[in-house]
Amino acid sequence: MGPKIAVVGAGAVGGYAGAHMVQAGEDVTFIDPWPAHVEHMRKHGLRVTHAVDVPEFRVAVRALHVTDAQQLIKENPIDIAFICMKSYDTAWAAMLIRQYLASDGYVVSLQNCINEQTIAEVVGWGRTLGCIASSITVNLPEPGLVHRGAGKGGTAHTEFGGEMLANEPIRRFSTRLGSEAIRVGQALGYELEEIFHLPPDTIARAGEGDETAMRACDEERFRQGKRTAAEQRPSMGQDVQKGRRTEIEFLNGLVVREGEKVGVPCRANSVLTELVKRVERGELTPDPRHITELRLN
Repeated sequence: MGPKIAVVGAGAVGGYAGAHMVQAGEDVTFIDPWPAHVEHMRKHGLRVTHAVDVPEFRVAVRALHVTDAQQLIKENPIDIAFICMKSYDTAWAAMLIRQYLASDGYVVSLQNCINEQTIAEVVGWGRTLGCIASSITVNLPEPGLVHRGAGKGGTAHTEFGGEMLANEPIRRFSTRLGSEAIRVGQALGYELEEIFHLPPDTIARAGEGDETAMRACDEERFRQGKRTAAEQRPSMGQDVQKGRRTEIEFLNGLVVREGEKVGVPCRANSVLTELVKRVERGELTPDPRHITELRLN
């Protein structure tokens, strides 16, 4: 018998990863708060499509509403629980699944942002694992359907679509966002791995204006940008498009807060966080000019 797996949050990332687990023969239970999605999965299974290279497939799945999760108490406990919710839903999702975990079971954060601390406060650090879904570029366009805007890339990493790369001010701004985050991580004592197959310090220096580093970053990003469908939006872009709350405070906002602790200014991340929050509140309409017309110190 293999491990009993729960996927809490069967959205784009949870649905994509979980569907492949089911396809591989694993025992997976999906738990999700969207009733229409759960009902569709129950009746028709979960369908996964790709923009390029990979044939679509459909798997029959076990899907529970959040309100049905209590029936897990009658079953064998969960060995591995993947939390795939939005960051602001992490705490209650961890609380929900904790009571159904095996004594040696653990929880994996398969999410945007850095939510391991939140999970560990519920289940303990000894039962908490982080997981990076790098360049997965997926969305949930309708109930029961997960679409990936790129083919499977193996060890390749693709983070941005063509429109962002073609716009130099936005490209420079995004590099500065990463540069600030790297400097914060270094100040906190983290040993950082390659990003875009480049040394972190190269990206940091590119965001600080080093011409040689900027050329190296641009070359690698343009090379990788060819691997993603142009219409694919990152998760935050999908949230804005659908009028939903974003995870900005748990992404760029986290960089700003951690930077304040170690005295590293994060002006670009701070400005972006405030811009997105104003869009969320309806004070601004989404427009690239909010970035392209910025004048940062």
